[in-house]
Amino acid sequence: MEARIENLVEKKLIGKHITMSFTENRTFQLWSSFMPKRKEIQKTIDSNLYSLEVFPVGHFNDFDPQNTFEKWAAVEVSDFSETPSGMEPLIIPNGLYAVFIHKGPATEAEKSYRFIFTEWLPNSEYNVDDRPHFAVMTENYKKDDPDSEEEIWIPIKNKA
Repeated sequence: MEARIENLVEKKLIGKHITMSFTENRTFQLWSSFMPKRKEIQKTIDSNLYSLEVFPVGHFNDFDPQNTFEKWAAVEVSDFSETPSGMEPLIIPNGLYAVFIHKGPATEAEKSYRFIFTEWLPNSEYNVDDRPHFAVMTENYKKDDPDSEEEIWIPIKNKA
């Protein structure tokens, strides 16, 4: 699995979020509430879906799978002028990201994340940055299909 380094330009998203931890995963509940209402979001940029994690500052310094964070289900929009009821705006600020392509069923994404955090990151010239982490599900995303693909975006900063 190879990384490409991207300098992300600010993105505006509209979606829903829920507080959860890795041990109390509520992702299915979040997406089940978001998907039926996603068509209410106006001014979308494309058909991509964004699954984001907004971690508290220092979340990975002393990692504990029971620590909570915000999990988002969202789409990118051109502006926030028409945010549907029950949805909220979120900005992903400019910054450096390591981007990986996870190939395979969504149920196996944990293997990709394990590689990123236990092999790639410690051996790279980067540390995790305190900005949103996210996955982009394009038309190549097919959930549990072995040919499915999704982009994993990890916020990074130089170690120096």
